Amino acid sequence: MSFSPNHPSEYIRRWQDDYTRFRRDLHAHPELGLEEHRTAQRISERLTALGIEHHTGIGKTGIVAAIRGREASPHSIGLRADMDALPIQEEGDCPHVSTVPGCMHACGHDGHTTMLLACAHYLQETRRFAGTAYLIFQPAEEGRGGGKAMLADGLFERFPAERIFALHNWPGLPVGKVAVRSGPVMAACDYITIDIEGCGGHGAHPHLTVDPVLVTGHIITAVQSVVSRNISPLDHAVVSLCGVRAGNMDAKNVIPRTARLVGTVRTFDTETQEWIEVRLRELVTTVAAGFGAVATLRYDRIDPATINNVQQAQFAARVAAQLFGEENVVHDLEPSMGAEDFSYMLQKKPGAYLRLGQGSGDGKHDLFLHNSRYDFNDAAIPYGAGLLAGLVEAGLPLSGDRGQGSEVRGQESGIKASV
Repeated sequence: MSFSPNHPSEYIRRWQDDYTRFRRDLHAHPELGLEEHRTAQRISERLTALGIEHHTGIGKTGIVAAIRGREASPHSIGLRADMDALPIQEEGDCPHVSTVPGCMHACGHDGHTTMLLACAHYLQETRRFAGTAYLIFQPAEEGRGGGKAMLADGLFERFPAERIFALHNWPGLPVGKVAVRSGPVMAACDYITIDIEGCGGHGAHPHLTVDPVLVTGHIITAVQSVVSRNISPLDHAVVSLCGVRAGNMDAKNVIPRTARLVGTVRTFDTETQEWIEVRLRELVTTVAAGFGAVATLRYDRIDPATINNVQQAQFAARVAAQLFGEENVVHDLEPSMGAEDFSYMLQKKPGAYLRLGQGSGDGKHDLFLHNSRYDFNDAAIPYGAGLLAGLVEAGLPLSGDRGQGSEVRGQESGIKASV
């Protein structure tokens, strides 16, 4: 895929080596949610060097940059990237492998941050738009509430973006492809904790105990019926029990007093979400009671479903098509049962969440997200940064570009790809 020299992706490609080094530095020094102090410092240093106004400490470690276009306008667009890593021990062998034990960028947030910085560099240098672009570097996307923290810190009161966009790398799509769809794109995420209390004792005398391990097994089996026998096959829902803790592995003849199960629930529909919570409480309580034990369910709602605004999703798809060609835009990629706390921002502002291809086809960058050998594909940096920049230029056009029958300027302005 070749582009005209002024196409955002081609323009940004001239900085490929620099931003690749930056991304790999972030990968080597990952930080968990709300602990991204070094990451935030590196971002701030780069923004300062570019002469870009920015504000730190929003939602604890978040940063928001503001770039004004060539023409004044009351209109604005927000672009968001996440910064945090995951509590996973990296098992890859890349030269920039994580230097932090038990922590790695297994979801590509190092790449997302880098692409937004490269986009900021381009927008600051070209300013081919009217109004304001707000670039949001968000902490703690991975279940630690960074999106909510930024909103609670006055994100949209201080930086009133009219609409907002984000993208996430997707190993299942090759580099150069973009997936955009209207409506649900990511599921709501709830966490469940089930505590079971029985009566411990000697493994040789189980009749004198109330065995929580036995109760745990029956609860695990019963929970499998929640979706298969309570939710319409036309709906989408997942209930997964992902961890069990009971007893002491060195005490092979001791029945413990307590056991704990943990897991997650994923849904798109609020009514389905509420029904699953009700049904889980009933099952957990009654199954345990049938064995003489007591069980309690803690149900924590972490992130709501990520729902793209129809108009903004269609706008983003048109921009992607004119940047990279219609043949490189996927409109029917299935929604993911994964979750994304960008959903909180979409509840406040119209916008869309996009997926950006990062697959290499040779196995090197095709491992799925959260894999201990995952590594972001640096070849995707100009595409993602160019797409983010294109959303700003198309959504905040200069006066000479308005009313020309297209939301994206043509080849003479370097936006449309020549394939």
